[in-house]
Amino acid sequence: MPRRGGSAPPRQVFRILHVSTGNVCRSPITERLTRHALADRLGERAAGLVVESAGTWGHEGAPMEAHAAQLLGEYGVDARGFTGRELLDEHVIHADLVLTATRDHRAQVISMGHSAGLRTFTLKEFTRLVRAIDMATLPAAASPEELVERARALARAAAALRGWLLAPNAEADEVQDPYGAPLPYFRSVAEEIRVALEPVVTALTGVPPRGVLAPHALL
Repeated sequence: MPRRGGSAPPRQVFRILHVSTGNVCRSPITERLTRHALADRLGERAAGLVVESAGTWGHEGAPMEAHAAQLLGEYGVDARGFTGRELLDEHVIHADLVLTATRDHRAQVISMGHSAGLRTFTLKEFTRLVRAIDMATLPAAASPEELVERARALARAAAALRGWLLAPNAEADEVQDPYGAPLPYFRSVAEEIRVALEPVVTALTGVPPRGVLAPHALL
């Protein structure tokens, strides 16, 4: 269960926290795909957006699940050096934006307190809200400082829309758990995550994708 402790660091960066259950499948995939997409579009400027992950029942110190690591490799994304983390209060305190796999994860994060409600969404919920935001209303991101301000403005705009743009059903806002499933199911989940992330990364950076990221095995 979540543990308590920690204090907020200086707000010099914008921290994105991806949350799932064990922090060995969905949230590691989402973390590494997000990092890769940001670096691809921003280069060194991506350092202003810090992307991490944790699990509500996280396997502390565990490696990424083998299928998750394999499919990231198929996307050309580095899976090395990952270790699982249990979600702590300090992770929520430090995060500017929390993106969860499911609504249950979202509820668990919000229940931890720390005024997390306005900055916690499921990934697919955030994608749905971001698609409705006029990108022209967001600050430009020509400098690292402006990039952070743009990300904060995006999170605020999404929070303001939450009560107006509802999902057609509960499942529409969730990414199902592939743990224990065969590799093809992992691939379908990873592609689901990639599709959800694309408009989010575009909105965060103001930079469109240079091409469609696709698994090498499927090219």
